[in-house]
Amino acid sequence: MPSFFKKNPKHHHEVSLPESEIIESKQKNISIDAEQTAKEVTQIFQKDFDFSTRRFHLFGETLAVVLYMSSLVDQEKLDRDIIKPLQETRLTDSYIKSKLNTNSLTSSLLEEVLYHCSGVSESRLSSILSGLLRGQCVVIIEGSKQALLLDAFKPEKRSLTQPETERVVRGSRDGFIEQIMTNVSLLRYRLPVPEFRVEQTEVGRRTKTRVGICYMEDIVNKELLNEVKKRLNKIDIDRILDAGYIEQFIEDNPRSPFPQVQNTERPDKAVGNLLEGRIVLLVDGSPFVLIVPAVFNQFYQTSEDYNERFLITSAIRLIRFMSLIFSLTFSAFYVTVLSYHPEMIPAKFVVAASSGRAGVPFPVFIEVLVMELAMEILREATVRMPQQVGGALSIVGVLVIGQAAVMAGFVSPITVVIIALSTIGSFATPSYNAATAFRMLRFPLILFAGTFGLLGLAFGIILIINHMLSLRSFGVPYMAPVAPGNFKGMKDSFIRAPLRWLKNRPDEVKPEDKKRIDLKKERVPTPRIKEGDNNNG
Repeated sequence: MPSFFKKNPKHHHEVSLPESEIIESKQKNISIDAEQTAKEVTQIFQKDFDFSTRRFHLFGETLAVVLYMSSLVDQEKLDRDIIKPLQETRLTDSYIKSKLNTNSLTSSLLEEVLYHCSGVSESRLSSILSGLLRGQCVVIIEGSKQALLLDAFKPEKRSLTQPETERVVRGSRDGFIEQIMTNVSLLRYRLPVPEFRVEQTEVGRRTKTRVGICYMEDIVNKELLNEVKKRLNKIDIDRILDAGYIEQFIEDNPRSPFPQVQNTERPDKAVGNLLEGRIVLLVDGSPFVLIVPAVFNQFYQTSEDYNERFLITSAIRLIRFMSLIFSLTFSAFYVTVLSYHPEMIPAKFVVAASSGRAGVPFPVFIEVLVMELAMEILREATVRMPQQVGGALSIVGVLVIGQAAVMAGFVSPITVVIIALSTIGSFATPSYNAATAFRMLRFPLILFAGTFGLLGLAFGIILIINHMLSLRSFGVPYMAPVAPGNFKGMKDSFIRAPLRWLKNRPDEVKPEDKKRIDLKKERVPTPRIKEGDNNNG
């Protein structure tokens, strides 16, 4: 029988307490009797095989008990930096020994004896239990009303790698990981200023997930900051397993298909938004950070837009936006033209369109709808399949199945081309959740177009635009700076103006410090070197 199925010998004499007594015991302070306190904690964790205790005598005189979770702590750090200094008997310990029975014992141990740099004294049993589950070890000393909470956590974390969902063309190659402290260090590395603030809160009754609220104190709007804290405090759920849980609770309109909170794995993108006056939320256990408030134009922009020259960036942004509109409307427009308005087809293409559909048993509306569903099924299967199989599946699905469907006469070749172009256009959107929203909206547009023709397509587009105009993200209009109109903000919307023209931060977030570029500093012209000035030979 495996050892972990056997009864732990150090707990064989203990009896489980009723749940009501355990909850009541958590609310009180620890006892000056070290064995009594150790027994109360052990009765709570007696079924956990990774709970460990260690007894020794402080400086060879007073009983002390160390409690810790062996799965969370660094055993070497525990032995070297905590237990060894407390166990040693030295001539210089006479000052500490004189305080063995005083209230200042724990503070004297922290200041005079322990090598450990992170430690506090605590008297509440609930705080001790919480510390144990956070990777801290607890030192209980006989006769002391306070215990030592010392950080010995050994996190298991992966190395910093390039984000998988946001490919980097030109920029930093590191990405956020699951450990919140590592993510904070990535931000502080890029923002070495005292105005950068990181506040912590806990969300989730069971998971007690740490959430970091990051902002620039001299830039962020205080009303926005208070609103973010208010929405986080209202979250009442037993678990927070990813940043997506937080996103769904704090967005303004959870029934909208459009994302109202931006997420990213890139530290440079998060820092750029912090410097614009936005707030970044770090969630422990998730490599994605949340950025609020978010407007629509952020979802088709990338960090590389500011690393390249503005002419190239502006052209690429326009291509992305056109691809977004193209992927949304092209399939529905194709259904409209062939079903209700064939006169809109140029005369040179009438023969090609009619001959391609000869022998197809389905109307164009059913044909396009089935092909769109098939593409979504193939896309989802490709994402969920193992990486080694996913690439082969996408090739087989697009080439073999599509070609077989055309040869069998189920679909026309031009329909396959239209669906392929619409699908490729959706890939040009950098944000996955925004691209998914537009992909899903293709289906109601196809239904409108197949039922009412061009009027139905126009009506569907008007509904989508009207819905986007009604959305807000933490009070900020979703379509800003287009609606309401702001000419200065449009310099960094569909196009990206030169950096020297972007003098102010976005007006929609109402930053405290609006100036991005100091206008008082004039550019000093570079002196020209004349021929003959070089006298080095």
